[in-house]
Amino acid sequence: MSLVVYAGESRVVLKPTSGGDKAKIRNAIDQLTAGGSTAGASGIELAYQMAREGFIDKGINRILLATDGDFNVGISDFDSLKQMAVEQRKSGVSLTTLGFGVDNYNEHLMEQLADAGDGNYAYIDNLREARKVLVDQLSSTLAVVARDVKLQVEFNPAQVSEYRLLGYENRALKREDFNNDKVDAGEIGAGHTVTALYEIVPKGEKGWLEPLRYATKPVSGGTSGELAILRVRYKTVQGGSSQLIERPISSEQSAGKASDDLRFSAAVAAFAQQIKGDGRYTGNMSLKDTAALARSARGDDPFGLRNEFVQLVELAQSLKASVKH
Repeated sequence: MSLVVYAGESRVVLKPTSGGDKAKIRNAIDQLTAGGSTAGASGIELAYQMAREGFIDKGINRILLATDGDFNVGISDFDSLKQMAVEQRKSGVSLTTLGFGVDNYNEHLMEQLADAGDGNYAYIDNLREARKVLVDQLSSTLAVVARDVKLQVEFNPAQVSEYRLLGYENRALKREDFNNDKVDAGEIGAGHTVTALYEIVPKGEKGWLEPLRYATKPVSGGTSGELAILRVRYKTVQGGSSQLIERPISSEQSAGKASDDLRFSAAVAAFAQQIKGDGRYTGNMSLKDTAALARSARGDDPFGLRNEFVQLVELAQSLKASVKH
């Protein structure tokens, strides 16, 4: 373990040290104080230097960058920072970004840096979230089991007339890039799950778009009972050519009762659109409805994180009501 700080200028607080030397590590942490502007780029460069000094062959070599992302000293050009992360990941050192703070917080930069550095991104707003990311989910944060993971869903026009993917604006791939192994994608950690929410309009139902004059002819035959097909491409940790997994999704599979996880995810997605003030897709669904959906889908919530979300929606609901009055 190494420790680098950057406030105005960057410096090494702890040279590469065995994790077993806890007293030395704690003493280094206890010396830390806040101060100055953010020389983020030079801090990251120094962190990579320390990572190379303590590099473990065939081990986990990763930088955890804890910052608000507002790099205002030295290199602050977004593309230059991304390119630095891209170049450094080739040496076997990945980059995870941990976001802190408000006001000048730069989430876009944090997420994109982690993506370029073959790592992941999380926002830490309280001790509970820190425990989830850095204790309970540490294996998925650090131990990569698949690289350049790409997901592609193709819907059957005989079953679905329209669809849209919620979120993932920064992760969208062109259709032709799915089979291109030279195009970088995300990494998956041990025990890590990925949720991709699609909103669909069943065939024959009213959607968001005007009907096409030259519509695609629906497929028939052996695929007529399929709602969609899911394709996943990934590379092993060692790299090489990607491998393809294909799984058809039948109409019967989609007809069952939605799980707590899916219903809770739907509530989170609805809330994100509601606070943007975009009612095109949420229709008459209110914040009260969103809170009720999330509350009913809490399921097993050992750390209270889902309950915290319910409280957040209820807070937004009360603030909206007070503004109206």
